[in-house]
Amino acid sequence: MVDVLSQNEIDALLAALSSGEMDADELKKEDTQKKVRAYDFKRAVRFSKDHIRSLTRIHENFARYLTTYFSAQLRTFVQISVVQVEQLPYDEFIRSIPKMTILNIFEAEPLEGRMVLEVHPNVAFAMLDRLLGGAGTTPTKINALTEIETIVMERIFSRAFDSLQEAWKTVIDIQPRLEALETNPQFMQIVSPNETIALISLSTKIGDTTGMINLCIPHVVIEPIMPRLSVHHWFVSQKKTRAPEEVEALQSRLEKTKLPLIAELGTSEISIRDFLGLTAGDVIPLQKSVEDPLQVKIGEKLKYLGSPGTVKGKMAVQITEIVNEGEEENDE
Repeated sequence: MVDVLSQNEIDALLAALSSGEMDADELKKEDTQKKVRAYDFKRAVRFSKDHIRSLTRIHENFARYLTTYFSAQLRTFVQISVVQVEQLPYDEFIRSIPKMTILNIFEAEPLEGRMVLEVHPNVAFAMLDRLLGGAGTTPTKINALTEIETIVMERIFSRAFDSLQEAWKTVIDIQPRLEALETNPQFMQIVSPNETIALISLSTKIGDTTGMINLCIPHVVIEPIMPRLSVHHWFVSQKKTRAPEEVEALQSRLEKTKLPLIAELGTSEISIRDFLGLTAGDVIPLQKSVEDPLQVKIGEKLKYLGSPGTVKGKMAVQITEIVNEGEEENDE
């Protein structure tokens, strides 16, 4: 990316050239020389800034869904927010997390490969304490999980993946599924050590306990859908086509829908006195000529004009004209 100078920097550069502190010829030579930039092959850049921005947007929604989910489950104050989204080698991620932590290894079809949701022990044990009836505190010494604690952890984090599915719906419909729960990072090898991953760090606060939740997504897993993480995919509207069976089902339901059809003979206005005095055999004159067409309404909307008649001894209306959309009702 080209650096843009501020106005103060431009003024300082012009002043230096005018005073002779800098030589314009030397600057030209520097521009013509080949510039060499160091590249670390162990930290390969696989995600562009555009991809990082898209991942940030997706997981900001994920953080909001998680906040709602954990607040309801734990019945206490929970606040989760995205701290940063970065790319780094998988080996560096493993070395950065505690030796004893909660590692939720999961798959998300149709994506191929495994991902990890790492939960700091402070956060995980605060959740566990809250679910088991405690105040939501973290023990001073963290030991290995018992069988009951493992089952409780698996259940709460399995349901948390519903939030991840909802957050990714704008890009792809995934089906996250918890594969295993580990506590030792050394026993977890989902990709090669030098594989680039996207690391989404979520700052988590449960009551008075704070910690981090890290989502590790290997590049090789989401490489097939990388084009969908571009600005073009997010902001350019695409025409969605329905499957033929969906169209047929929708058409079938519409055809069975019942609508109120009203053939209006006419209207009239009478006083309350006359209305109260009506008896059988009285005649009410309508504000319409017998030669005028009848108004046929769908609900309260005028749609057709017709003429009265009978069919097989039953009163009927013959449609004579279709009223165009937006045409004014002349007789009302």
